[in-house]
Amino acid sequence: MTIRILIADDQALLRATFRMLIEANPDMEVVGEATDGDEAVELTRAHHPTVVLMDIRMPRANGLTATTAICADPELCATRVLILTTFETDEYVATALRAGASGFLGKDVSADALLDGIRTVAAGEALLSPTATRALITRFLATGEPDMPSGSVERLTALTAREREVMVLAAEGRSNTEIAHQLVVSPLTVRTHVQRAMTKLHARDRTQLVVIAYQTGLVRPRPQS
Repeated sequence: MTIRILIADDQALLRATFRMLIEANPDMEVVGEATDGDEAVELTRAHHPTVVLMDIRMPRANGLTATTAICADPELCATRVLILTTFETDEYVATALRAGASGFLGKDVSADALLDGIRTVAAGEALLSPTATRALITRFLATGEPDMPSGSVERLTALTAREREVMVLAAEGRSNTEIAHQLVVSPLTVRTHVQRAMTKLHARDRTQLVVIAYQTGLVRPRPQS
């Protein structure tokens, strides 16, 4: 199935570069380009892309505001947002993840890493493997900031013991393959457990599942070294 992509960035040169890179792949196509956050939301509602490549710093509504609007729209539940920006600050990343973004990459990422990231997000998974992203989840999503939705351990009662175990390992930033190797099961089995946990906890994607793991105390932040 072709991955449909919307590019949201206020720099025309970058949009053109991303378009050329993406459309060189037979499994991807660019369905639109947005120059600001408001236009990103409008075009997402019009085209229902698989993935939105979203910059943060843009005129009018910024990328974080646009991400929140897209992820909160039930008619866009199949669309994933991949944040791609030069502003890799802790606060921006944490805010983007809480808003519902499925991943976060810096604009200095390699072409292969960008394409792999798009495919990963399109598959319903999240870019949680990099050490920096794991640290941000630990630091921000588990600290009970005032604007963070509360988590309750009672939410976990619907999960089986295996689903909790898989959820813990996912929250540590491990891929399905790594989890499968540790539990001596197939990656498909791991994916099934992840999907069932997401369904039971009403998590939009893997990122939100990890957020819930920290919010409910299933996983505890590691001490800062």
